[in-house]
Amino acid sequence: MTGDAAIGELKKKVKAGEEWDVVIIGGGATGLGAALEAATRGYKTLLVEQADFAKSTSSKSTKLVHGGVRYLAQGDVALVREASIERGLLTKNAPHLVHNTSFVIPAYSLWDSIMYTVGLKLYDWMAGRLSLGRSRHISKRETLKRLPTLSPARLSAGILYHDGQFDDSRLAINLVQTIAEQGGLVLNYMKVTGLEKNSKGKIIKVKLQDVENNDTHHVMTRGVINATGVFADDVLRMDNPGARHSIAASQGVHWCWTATFYPATMR
Repeated sequence: MTGDAAIGELKKKVKAGEEWDVVIIGGGATGLGAALEAATRGYKTLLVEQADFAKSTSSKSTKLVHGGVRYLAQGDVALVREASIERGLLTKNAPHLVHNTSFVIPAYSLWDSIMYTVGLKLYDWMAGRLSLGRSRHISKRETLKRLPTLSPARLSAGILYHDGQFDDSRLAINLVQTIAEQGGLVLNYMKVTGLEKNSKGKIIKVKLQDVENNDTHHVMTRGVINATGVFADDVLRMDNPGARHSIAASQGVHWCWTATFYPATMR
């Protein structure tokens, strides 16, 4: 449930003193993913976002759904295998959001040609039946035809391979719709302004402020997920004012960020 109906439902549940299994703070890729997981597993789920869904880090992705080919060079085979499968499943499940995109790696020596060809054939093999297309060795002429601005000096050939490209904003909205269909409550322009604990130090309430009309709501919960990305420290300090800075730059983020889970006993 979203929009005005969702706000009405929130007010109704707050008035009735109902308790949420989990309140997820942040409507980016991580928060939406966590909310979808919780809602589909039957947990009473509330997600709140202070602005537009996927407005911050999640709107600044490379728009690639890739299998992590560069991590293959680093030897992280398990990560590449997992990413390749997820890429294929997303392409299969959301063809309106994902499309096949071809890339060409120029080779400037025989060694480059062999290394990239073997590596990308392995990349194809790891994706199995979910591969987006077979990589292949292409001539210098075809490489320059596909990449006309490339300098031909010392160029020997090219290797063509396939990955995915997607619309991150549409995916975010589709996730919101699915969460709502699964019984979750999803609200944007709803800002978290405080956390309330019981005598044992466990978070039991989340204070919310409607950004559009400044109405406040206190919702009871059994658990909180902080999925606010680069703003995670702001929420962390609501829980622990003396908490140290915990966010650092990440090496390669495409449509994800870190989430902090504040444990509570879940059903």
